Amino acid sequence: MAMRFTLRQIEYFVAVGELGSIALAAERLHISSPWISTAISQLEATFGLQLFIRQHAQGLALTPAGRRFLAEAKTLLAQAQTLHGVAGKISGEVRGAITVGSLVTLAPVVLPKLRRSFEAAHPEAELHQFTSHQVALLEALRAARVDIALTYDLEIPQDIAFEPLAALPPVALLAPDHPLVGAEVTLEKLADEKLILLDLPLSREYFLSLFHQAGLRPRIAERVPEMSMIRSMVANGFGYSLANMRPSSVAAPDGERLRTVPLGGGHRPLMLGLATVRMRFRPRILEAFEEHCRAAITDSDIPGMTPVT
Repeated sequence: MAMRFTLRQIEYFVAVGELGSIALAAERLHISSPWISTAISQLEATFGLQLFIRQHAQGLALTPAGRRFLAEAKTLLAQAQTLHGVAGKISGEVRGAITVGSLVTLAPVVLPKLRRSFEAAHPEAELHQFTSHQVALLEALRAARVDIALTYDLEIPQDIAFEPLAALPPVALLAPDHPLVGAEVTLEKLADEKLILLDLPLSREYFLSLFHQAGLRPRIAERVPEMSMIRSMVANGFGYSLANMRPSSVAAPDGERLRTVPLGGGHRPLMLGLATVRMRFRPRILEAFEEHCRAAITDSDIPGMTPVT
């Protein structure tokens, strides 16, 4: 008996079932909402089931039948991915889709070049991106919304495997005319100045811990959750900031220049690496991406960044 549904329809259904919204599913899958609506209607007609209750104000809610169908649909997609990986291993080819998560501060600098070189090396591979803060990345890995994440070793739990690739010591971001430009920069010299703190889960705790371990209390002037905004504020003289990235560009988003200066004192670096859920079977495309990252990211060479000086 021929199947009257497709795995793509199942994928659309799972996305809506997890997110409770056709619009959010369309955003995740990078397709238009009508395609998803049509796919769900076709599934309901094919199986003779009502999978969702349409709630105009609150999106979609799974029916009891829909919840059972969702569990089986996830199993089917996992089996299909496994079969795809087995075929890739047999043929030696890298093909199919992979979703790569990245810390929101890292993604604009590192991920585009990494993606371009990976897809150039493996034309049959299709890479999708997911960016967020560390807590959301770990949740996405556990929920299988992300296959692998490029991130820091910030509070990695036991059920997540982390492979370090490169050490990124902390640096200070200063305006070009800051008095400490050209001198050794330490937390002791910065403690009384205005700090623009990167206000993201676990990132802020890391930077504040540097002061705590040095017996200092920073003078926090502002808390900002976006590194691009922090760079522009520093470049325009509103204060200094701390980071671990060293973008090759010396310009802030508004075109003003700023300086990235090593932070003295021997503070613990963050390790840039790959986070995955622990699994027995690793699809060939996932292995290929890991191999590509190991070759592309080292202490002396990180896409989009200047080397440690």
